[in-house]
Amino acid sequence: MILIIAAAAVHTVLLCNTAGARVPAFSHPGLLHSQTDLQRMRTGVMEQTVPIYEGYIVFKKSPFSNYDYRMKGPLPMVGRNPGVGQPDYDSDANAAYQNALMWVITGDKRYAQTAIRIIDAWSDVLKTVTGKDAVLMAGLGPFKMVNAAEIIRYSNAGWPEDAAKRTEKHFRQVIYPVLAEFAPFANGNWDAAALKTVMAIGIFCNDREIFEKAIRYYVNGWGNGSLIHYIINDAGQVQETGRDQAHTQLGIGMLAECCEMAWHQGLDLYSYADNRLLKGFEYTAKYNLGYNDIPYTPMIDRTGKYRHIHPSELARGNLRAVFEQVYNHYEHRAGIPAPFTKAVADKLRPEGPGNPGADHPGYGTLFYSIDPGAENIHVGHIVTESPAGLVLTAKTDTNRLAWIGFAGSSSYIIKRAAKKGGPYLTIGTTTENFFDDFNVKYGLLYYYTVTGVRNGKESGASVPASVAGGGLQKGWRNSDIGNTEMAGHAQYDGDLLRIEAGGIFTDTLQNAFNYTCRKLLKNEEMMIQVCPQPSSQFTTVGLMIRSGLQPDCPFAALMLYPGKTQEIEVPNWKMQFLQKGTGVNAAVIAQQALAAPAVTYGRLTGSYWLKLHRSGHTITGFGSYDGVKWTKLASAKWSASLPALIGVAAASNISNTTTVRVRLH
Repeated sequence: MILIIAAAAVHTVLLCNTAGARVPAFSHPGLLHSQTDLQRMRTGVMEQTVPIYEGYIVFKKSPFSNYDYRMKGPLPMVGRNPGVGQPDYDSDANAAYQNALMWVITGDKRYAQTAIRIIDAWSDVLKTVTGKDAVLMAGLGPFKMVNAAEIIRYSNAGWPEDAAKRTEKHFRQVIYPVLAEFAPFANGNWDAAALKTVMAIGIFCNDREIFEKAIRYYVNGWGNGSLIHYIINDAGQVQETGRDQAHTQLGIGMLAECCEMAWHQGLDLYSYADNRLLKGFEYTAKYNLGYNDIPYTPMIDRTGKYRHIHPSELARGNLRAVFEQVYNHYEHRAGIPAPFTKAVADKLRPEGPGNPGADHPGYGTLFYSIDPGAENIHVGHIVTESPAGLVLTAKTDTNRLAWIGFAGSSSYIIKRAAKKGGPYLTIGTTTENFFDDFNVKYGLLYYYTVTGVRNGKESGASVPASVAGGGLQKGWRNSDIGNTEMAGHAQYDGDLLRIEAGGIFTDTLQNAFNYTCRKLLKNEEMMIQVCPQPSSQFTTVGLMIRSGLQPDCPFAALMLYPGKTQEIEVPNWKMQFLQKGTGVNAAVIAQQALAAPAVTYGRLTGSYWLKLHRSGHTITGFGSYDGVKWTKLASAKWSASLPALIGVAAASNISNTTTVRVRLH
């Protein structure tokens, strides 16, 4: 914690761990600013060290860095598109964050009191985040509010712990639900906004599951905002490079904020995928400095809505305050050259506010200026001692594990169990951040966890992950039906079936889709929960019975289908019951429009349950918003001969694949 003591008539901020205290689940303060960061700022300002002091002068001049700041809120509801109090919330969040920092830099408790007043007021009053752009509303301003609360909570600011607990509850119950499924329906900066605030909430609330969810989405998410979907190649091209340079900088800046938080927890996300983040920054910095010799690959994004064929000139050269942090990390911590990022940082120094609104923290010169080699991931205050982000990929006869290692580990121990909860037995060790388990059997579920070894001692275990050998349960198989152009696949983890599918599924064209299936019995039913959210809002997904795997086979299907409307962002989601005979097109027997909570603002953002029942020669389809109360949609006669197949069909309906997740019941 941060201790405030008097010395030579000035308040001095010392950063140290409380002796004898129980080691917490996370390092605190541990969001954008660690103990080391705050002490460095404090010392740099006291000693007027350049460039930290120059950054402080700019920071102090901000109206949000004033303890006399007049609060705009609180309000019981805020929203974006339509706007409801967004400027008020963002303004107060900026002030809470900057006053919290002024408190630890100066030791003047009036700043702490202002930050506490703002945090408490909004935590007590705000109940709802609304609007078509609710994810951005909840992902931008609240990120600064969580950072403010983190600093205040761990700085002897006089904030009662019961107030901090109320703020935890507020973040969990009001902000987190809006962000919990991220934003795979949008450009990647939406995903990144949700991602960074989910991660921050996980750390502040000491919630390992929430934190782990964010780490796994960063490395293996299905939307535009996961790292390899946002920075799409090793050249550094960004998903939004062809849109405009403002949103491009916004997106990579927020991914960098995720890396900084993970770094303070002892995890090196910065280096993930061969320093892919740096490649995105270098590419973007170079283009915005006026260079035209950047490679560009025309692309379609994960949603299928955004097609770009060349880099955009919009906002080119309008540099955002996101570069100082990344430059200091790669060049000064990691010793990796970042020449174009450095050039932008030099140009912006001292870095100013993170405009507009609450988009960025900004002020990187004050926050992140460090001497080369002065700080590294082995700093002593880091308490996190477990790997994170364990991702499993099932091949035919191999399960591959990959994870984010923790600070100072010399090797890793891989453990496996045959059932959830263990017991876990050691199956191997490695000095790498990946491991291949060759001793697997098709259809069996395997549960894995990874520990690390640091200074000869074994760490705590990572959050477990599971997968079926070969990817699917025994008796199940996955196949592309028709010409999908891009190959699909599926993987089952004992709870969710994650499907990657291409193809087109409509009632007027030759269908092509991905099919995960097993044999159909004479009298049975299958039920699935379509989980939020598919990576494309053009996705078709549902249950299908068919007589075989040939494209022209007869089938009956109960599908969720995004009907076209005048607005590409707002499809007309409906449940359809279709039937196809040999040699004829599929016919829609019945359909029903979907509503909230499954569909909001035309997006399939909630769960929906589908059930297909076979009794003799009759097949009946049902839908449900909760998996309890069912609505019968239609029935049809099934005259095709046995054996038949039943399973999950999915198609992207775009020139890319889609990711869908379903829960089998």
